[in-house]
Amino acid sequence: MEENKYLIDYYNQDFEDERLLSKQGSVEFLTTMRYIEKYLKSDDRILEVGAGTGRYTHTLARKGYTVDAVELIEHNIKRFKENTKEGEKVTITQGNALDLSAIADETYDITLLLGPMYHLYTESDKQTALSEAIRVTKKGGVLFVAYCISDATIIREFFVRKRFDVFEYIKNGKINHETFATQSTPADIIELVRKEDIDKLISEFDINRLHYVATDGMTHHIGEAMGEMDDALFDMYLKYHFATCERPDMVGQTHHSLDVLKKN
Repeated sequence: MEENKYLIDYYNQDFEDERLLSKQGSVEFLTTMRYIEKYLKSDDRILEVGAGTGRYTHTLARKGYTVDAVELIEHNIKRFKENTKEGEKVTITQGNALDLSAIADETYDITLLLGPMYHLYTESDKQTALSEAIRVTKKGGVLFVAYCISDATIIREFFVRKRFDVFEYIKNGKINHETFATQSTPADIIELVRKEDIDKLISEFDINRLHYVATDGMTHHIGEAMGEMDDALFDMYLKYHFATCERPDMVGQTHHSLDVLKKN
């Protein structure tokens, strides 16, 4: 498929490892892990769909958990295997978030969907991916679903960094000139949404929201300052971030969000 070609080209550049290991990226990672660990039990079986190079899978496996991973991109699978340490209880299978038919219903206690929603551009595909993740999760199990949020991206990339021409995007119909809602395609790589889009998506399913989290909050808006923070100030910033990352008046300006859902 053409859309897979765009993803293959993108992930062959190894952006994901670098992104989560940087100081800015680590806020997203640490926040996500903080919420995952709220719900982990010692004997939980975990699935990560769209595992990338395995940043979360390997972290959880090194804590002693059994983790099965599904990943679409061959390059990421290669990196995943290279990153695997002896003794980790992990598996990696090439597969698509839209079709987890190889996995039986209600197999996993925890299901992570931390990448696929970044690259699904239709409501139908998003519903399918979420439906499949819910299906393979046990009743009472917890799902973690990540999204890229549009408003922070517009502010940072169009108005601050000026990487893209906002006038051109409006002309081409990719940004609504009145609401500033976005319209992405596979060539854009990243699907951008707002919280109201996520609310509408999950309303179709028998699940309860436990948390809606601004996983990086204001982090990328203060990028230069982040790089200049010493360890003590960075730790204090994390404390501030953790204290505010669920506040309704803060979640709209995050670049990434995390929806924590319980299957009924």
